[in-house]
Amino acid sequence: MKITPSASAILLFLLYPCARAQQPQQLSPMVEHTRPHPRLTQTITPGRQIKLDLGTLFIPEKLTNKKTPNLLLFFHGGDWLPQLAASQQKDLAVITIQAGAGSGTYTKLFEDPTRFIKLLSEAEQSSNIHFNEVWLAGWSAGCGALRQILADPASYTRVHRVLCIDGVHAGYLTGATTPGPADSQLVPENLTSWLHFGTDALANKKRLIITHTEIFPGTYASTTETAVYLLNAWDLTAHPVVRFGPMQTQLLSEAKSNGLTVLGFAGNSAPDHIDQLQSLSTYLRWLSKP
Repeated sequence: MKITPSASAILLFLLYPCARAQQPQQLSPMVEHTRPHPRLTQTITPGRQIKLDLGTLFIPEKLTNKKTPNLLLFFHGGDWLPQLAASQQKDLAVITIQAGAGSGTYTKLFEDPTRFIKLLSEAEQSSNIHFNEVWLAGWSAGCGALRQILADPASYTRVHRVLCIDGVHAGYLTGATTPGPADSQLVPENLTSWLHFGTDALANKKRLIITHTEIFPGTYASTTETAVYLLNAWDLTAHPVVRFGPMQTQLLSEAKSNGLTVLGFAGNSAPDHIDQLQSLSTYLRWLSKP
């Protein structure tokens, strides 16, 4: 079933902030109808739901007798879609966390560096399950939580795999609010967590997937600009490709080395951004690979 993106989803996209301030995305005024934007049908996935101090733990029905499944924490995707995506993986439960608009909102959730470890402990105690690997994933503003969690050494150690869906942003240096005209200088502190985790992924100690689109915020660095920055720091080159990705997205570039993957997609509009969230199940399957 195909439906148009919901008004609420587009509103959340429009309100996505930079790392320093609540400023709207500068969406392209163009409208294209060449590539469809299929949408999943909202559904209730069978399983057990447990309210936590932060978010909701969902254990798919097929994991009822599973003693050591993996645990995903997903930020900024609602409940039903991450729960559906988790149920389509082999052994994966999920904590869904929706904090509102803006990456700063998600960053603040983990200003107390002990909160992440406490949340994992609460999830195990309330479900009577000992989880194996811990995965982090976020879409858009939700990636602010990932960055904050990974900044804490104790939390970093607990995380095995990370998926960042079109959400790695940074500010421009020297207070600039516009890019270029040459390659823009980005605030390095906004990217430290990603550099660290990606370096470990290159050494096959972790697993990291980053996706980015052609959306251009204008007042802060786009996900494409941050991808270029990170790839340069890792001494990697993205290679051009022309093929379809999940949910009929158009893949334009990729860089892969050991446990690290960076994927660039076509599109500079709200539907293109939402396509990325709708592709979650496929991205999780890729993330699960050794």
